[in-house]
Amino acid sequence: MFTLFKKEISSFLNSLLGYIVIAVFLLVNGLFLWVFPMESNILDYGYANIDGLFLIAPFVFLFLIPAITMRFFAEEKKTGTIELLMTRPLTDIQVILAKYFAALLLVVISLIPTFLYFFSVYQLGFPVGNLDVGGILGSYVGLLFLGASFVAIGLFASSITDNQIISFILAVFLSGFAYLGFEFIYGLDLFGKFDLFIQTLGISAHYSSMSRGVIDTRDLIYFVSLIAFFVLLTKTSLESRKWG
Repeated sequence: MFTLFKKEISSFLNSLLGYIVIAVFLLVNGLFLWVFPMESNILDYGYANIDGLFLIAPFVFLFLIPAITMRFFAEEKKTGTIELLMTRPLTDIQVILAKYFAALLLVVISLIPTFLYFFSVYQLGFPVGNLDVGGILGSYVGLLFLGASFVAIGLFASSITDNQIISFILAVFLSGFAYLGFEFIYGLDLFGKFDLFIQTLGISAHYSSMSRGVIDTRDLIYFVSLIAFFVLLTKTSLESRKWG
């Protein structure tokens, strides 16, 4: 499993894809935080915080993470190497987890340079360090779990098709619905006393909760359950090839 994990990481780092993903993530967030004249612009806002990062980053991840995961199984199926991969002395779940953690590591690597934004804003505070550090760290944890959830969804999308474009579009749709779809349904006020329950099914409610700096076990359980659900769906999808 570790060998496959290293192979996937090497394929990212030995190609432009991994570097493009990291560069685009940093560039887009940097433009919104420091250049574009919007409310998220730190210099224009006149208040030392990086809340804009945690508002913008989920939408950047919404497109970049599917771009990472779209090739995982779709490419293997198209080239016919999926059968060779599955004949290795690894279980289906080990293959899935190796690819999952490889993509997750790339997400973590893309987040690490954003601490430069945190350091910059820390220095801009008056007095220096006048920041809600707990809230920022909670937001980072929430963003990491959000990214981890998108990876699991993208992995599932890649497992049900041999077309990378279809995998990408499906992953974007499913991730977008998981993030904002339930918020939209909640806003329609259609289910009465069940509206709040509908809201808690979405990623946004739990991400927002963690962004307040409070790491609630209910939020952790939600994200772990969501990730496990899509990993198991991926496993079922891969096993279905044996049924045909």
